[in-house]
Amino acid sequence: MTQSQDYYIGLEDRYGAHNYHPLPVVLEKGKGIHVWDTNGKRYFDFLSAYSAVNQGHCHPKIIKALTDQAQTLTLTSRAFYNNTLGEYEKYMSEYFGFDKVLPMNTGAEAVETALKLCRKWAYDKKGTPKNQAVILFATENFHGRTLGIISASTDPGSRDGFGPYLPGIEIIEYNNVAALENALKANPNIAGFVVEPIQGEAGVMVPDEGYLKKASELCKKHNALFIADEVQTGIARTGKLICCDHEDVKPDVLILGKAVSGGVFPVSAVLADDDIMLCIKPGEHGSTFGGNPLACKVAIAALDVVKDENLSENAEALGKVFRNRMSKIDSPIIESYRGKGLLNAVVITPFNYNGEKKTAMDVCYALKDNGLLAKPTHDHIIRFAPPLVITENELHEACDIIEKTILSFT
Repeated sequence: MTQSQDYYIGLEDRYGAHNYHPLPVVLEKGKGIHVWDTNGKRYFDFLSAYSAVNQGHCHPKIIKALTDQAQTLTLTSRAFYNNTLGEYEKYMSEYFGFDKVLPMNTGAEAVETALKLCRKWAYDKKGTPKNQAVILFATENFHGRTLGIISASTDPGSRDGFGPYLPGIEIIEYNNVAALENALKANPNIAGFVVEPIQGEAGVMVPDEGYLKKASELCKKHNALFIADEVQTGIARTGKLICCDHEDVKPDVLILGKAVSGGVFPVSAVLADDDIMLCIKPGEHGSTFGGNPLACKVAIAALDVVKDENLSENAEALGKVFRNRMSKIDSPIIESYRGKGLLNAVVITPFNYNGEKKTAMDVCYALKDNGLLAKPTHDHIIRFAPPLVITENELHEACDIIEKTILSFT
């Protein structure tokens, strides 16, 4: 017997913590760029689980890697060696061009790992006085919701009510080279600068061209680590393997997650060269599940798909098609659009319709009714991020839905 969607929504409301506000749609199946609800209705997925499903839902190569390994060995912990972790570490190091990788599970864990690594490097290599290391962050950042990370947040919804906060953190304006330079000059104890190459949760905020390059050079000049959080922007999403590649920047520390596994299994990673990574010694950091055999095999398969199916190139080309289509929608409710590759946003001006005030969320409800799933961020911005396996014909079909929906309000 198929239960109603209200039944499943009611279960979550009754027994789950109320820490999310999902769209009222209950999904039970996914394949490629589409998902289906419990009533059998098909949707274009234009969120991709916040860019975790870059390779498409249930990609057969990734699922095969999962099921094959699941029948062999799933977990050993790091108390012992296993025959998959070294293979995965070699693969990752060569794939992204770093000496070493430290495997974790979630993006937030990877960011916390990078913070510990940055501080340890500051004390061991830079010579920062004990307990004086400072890490810089940018305004409007989103790196996760752990206590350490929200200590650097400027979002009241993430931060308020959870103090006291982690010391040793300073916040400067995003996309402001002068602010970074002034901070680095003012404090020799700054150990690193953690930044998203494009701020996804802030509304797909794309910095000025050259910002990442200048920021990296300033960090090098002042002996601080340039730490790129590419949990959302990495793995071909913006038209390059990592977003920093657009400016030929190699971060000192690279943080990855989400699409490392194609959305099939929690896998994240921190990559750095030996001079930085080997500051962490046995017993100083770890994870029971980090680098487990299942994760290793899934990640290798997922990253093979990115390379074999030219997903970076597809994202680069179709991102231009998407933004071109958005530019042609003649509607007063569209304030602007922006993006890189297939990470894009449309800014919706709050408007009145049939005597009622409407926001981006109302547009997303209408998109859902018309067969496309997307979610607003910061009330007035809709993020559009389909799986990177989408074809040009499929993209145009989805853009037709977006155009039809927006014009229905005007």
